[in-house]
Amino acid sequence: MAALDLVRDAGAGLSRFTERWVPDSWVICMMLTSVALLVAVFGAGASVGEALEGWGGGLWVLLGLSMQFSIAMVAAYACVASRPVYRLLDRIASLPNPARPLQAVALAALFSMATAYLNWAFCLVACALFVPFVARRNPKVDIRVLVASAYVGLGTVWQSGLSSSAPLILATADNNPLLDPKSGPPVIDRIYPVSETLFSSFNLVYMVVIAVVGVLACLAIHPRRASDVVSLSREQVDAILPEPPPEPDPPRTPADHLELFRGWVWLAALLILWALGSQIVEKGFGRAWTINAYNMTFLAAALLLHQRPVSFLRACRRGVDTAWGIIVQFPFYAGIFGLMNGTRLGPWLEELFKRIASTETFPTAVYLYSGFLNLFVPSAGSKWLIEAPYLIPAGEELGVSVVTTMFAYAYGDSTTNLIQPFFAIPILAVTRLRFGEVVGYTFLIALACAATGIAAMALIPAQL
Repeated sequence: MAALDLVRDAGAGLSRFTERWVPDSWVICMMLTSVALLVAVFGAGASVGEALEGWGGGLWVLLGLSMQFSIAMVAAYACVASRPVYRLLDRIASLPNPARPLQAVALAALFSMATAYLNWAFCLVACALFVPFVARRNPKVDIRVLVASAYVGLGTVWQSGLSSSAPLILATADNNPLLDPKSGPPVIDRIYPVSETLFSSFNLVYMVVIAVVGVLACLAIHPRRASDVVSLSREQVDAILPEPPPEPDPPRTPADHLELFRGWVWLAALLILWALGSQIVEKGFGRAWTINAYNMTFLAAALLLHQRPVSFLRACRRGVDTAWGIIVQFPFYAGIFGLMNGTRLGPWLEELFKRIASTETFPTAVYLYSGFLNLFVPSAGSKWLIEAPYLIPAGEELGVSVVTTMFAYAYGDSTTNLIQPFFAIPILAVTRLRFGEVVGYTFLIALACAATGIAAMALIPAQL
């Protein structure tokens, strides 16, 4: 317990430091832009004009991709903000024995992993809403560990799951700046279907192992003595318990009748599912599962869950609030991407990685580098587009395949999500806790996951 208390204190101190010194993620993006411009000029030897032209040339490269990720966020939120999902959350929360708090911890961890595998945005929203239901049904569970357990999916299985940003970008032909950049040579010479990445045997085995490690870590950190447990009172739980979406008002005008007509929802869902099914039949699931297919699935699910246009549109309108960061920040990350491809900055960083790593150590170096950078750029998709232009060529020069490099990037990025305050915002907002109250626990889980990830990097084949 003394060691655990030390880690908790260190985590709380880390949280206080980040709250005081780490600014908004857009400000961090501009800080990285400044660093990239300076390195391009003084390190890679680009002129000031070349650097500015490269940044400006990439500014709008990611418009299509940013819209795809924005729709993913909106559709995921709309799925959660439906009455059937609210009822389902309460039913699942009643499964553990209230006298055994470890069952509630395990349930929260497994729920987090299941939703994270489906969609990272869905996980953020669903887990934030799920915690109050579990706390109400299980009053003996430690609320700090419960929050950490509900957060664990983003640090374990997400980057092995169906919404993992880097594999979906590699699998998508349209709007893919790695395959068809507006400036400079392409970073990859073909698309990589998810059958070669997400459904590869290595990724599936890693996902199972990291999930087991995550659940065991959550169980291990729950206080054993009742006196050490911090729980919420019934009044506190009632104050944070979400309310189901309201029923629509009775129609009074012809426009109201049209907005409540279920036929529009069924038509839209049928059209989406027909198009998606045709793509899967024509190409096979492995090649058809791209960002577009993923968004089609969640849009259709959201439509069918809400049943009525007015309810679906109201949920989507609220869901746009969750996507504003992507909308605003992606053009500026695209500028860094353009700087990588429009100057010698990308090749300069590529040479740097080739000097410090070998074929055997390159995956571990990428894992650690990606995890560190994730603390400053909490967006796996945009960060991949910044790193890929120099990591992929460096890996290929060392005999490391694109897929192996991508997994090293993805697994490292996922691990430090557990100590990244950005992703904890929804669940902390609902539970009214501070990040410093839970980061000591998530830090312990991150250590266990990091040890597993580094071991995996020592075992990963260079040519996946």
